[in-house]
Amino acid sequence: MKAIHMTAAGPAQEVLKVVEIPEPRIVTPSQIKVRLQAAGINPVDTKLRSRGLLYPDALPAILGCDGAGIVSETGEGVTRFQPGDAVWFCHGGLGGAPGNYAEYTVLDESEAEAKPAVLAFEEAAALPLVLITAWEALFDRAGLVEGQTVLIHGGAGGVGHVAIQLAKSAGARVATTVSTPGKADFARQLGADKTILYTEEDVNAVVMEWTSGRGVDLVLDTVGGDTFRGCLDLACLYGQVVTLLEPGNDISWGTARNKNLGIHFTLMLTPMLQGPSDARKHQGDILNRCAALISDGKLKPSIARTLPLAQAAAAHALIEAGHVQGKIVLSM
Repeated sequence: MKAIHMTAAGPAQEVLKVVEIPEPRIVTPSQIKVRLQAAGINPVDTKLRSRGLLYPDALPAILGCDGAGIVSETGEGVTRFQPGDAVWFCHGGLGGAPGNYAEYTVLDESEAEAKPAVLAFEEAAALPLVLITAWEALFDRAGLVEGQTVLIHGGAGGVGHVAIQLAKSAGARVATTVSTPGKADFARQLGADKTILYTEEDVNAVVMEWTSGRGVDLVLDTVGGDTFRGCLDLACLYGQVVTLLEPGNDISWGTARNKNLGIHFTLMLTPMLQGPSDARKHQGDILNRCAALISDGKLKPSIARTLPLAQAAAAHALIEAGHVQGKIVLSM
């Protein structure tokens, strides 16, 4: 089969190579073999490629956590799927289990879910990591409920564009930061009640005006750095702040303490790295709940670009150039 090997840490064009390798084989009774139709590209892929994998001695490796495809073979103990079933999942790609920049992959049946019928494979492959991330941040960490106000930083990005839709589906009022007028239009189409052009506007002033000086109930930080530090000022008393990034060592926590803020971290890859089976099951439940929203027309992915598998390096370059609207996907 064709696959993309990461041969070393470094620039995409130098270390991502198209190779021909044997197809993976089922080795345990509960595994399924999937003929991949598409693989999602996420910023974590580019960070692993440039900085190095999370496992030692893992090179060459196949990147890509997100995948969607058709079950081609099942282990003798598989009960949930049969050949011909369409599935989507977040599995592998960190340097342990092989990822999805390939024509085939093998994974445990518990790690896959039935693909929503209304989604094309490219759309389905774009979603698992960002859906689980946004859901865990909004609902599991911050406890979002109907009627609350939410500020989502980077609303036109991968996590941001689904977080807007999930928050709106829960009955929240949503503000979001974007970098261009075109992205502001995009965010409004997703349902955002307030768009803030951070390149031209004072985010703090706009948020305080929007909330009559109160601040928002929940801030989702997808950017990190100075953006995270600003989140502490933007949240209301007893509000919630969730970040997807490490906040750094130079944070003054006085504001958070004085306002009794809840500070949360979300890394949806934790179950893949630590292995708690209950967490993996919960993430599967999230995908199924999102599938229902997708089928009801309340949630839809935005695909910025679809590239063939052989152009994985070009896909990484697009991510690293920044300001991608929606997701980039590799198609097999």
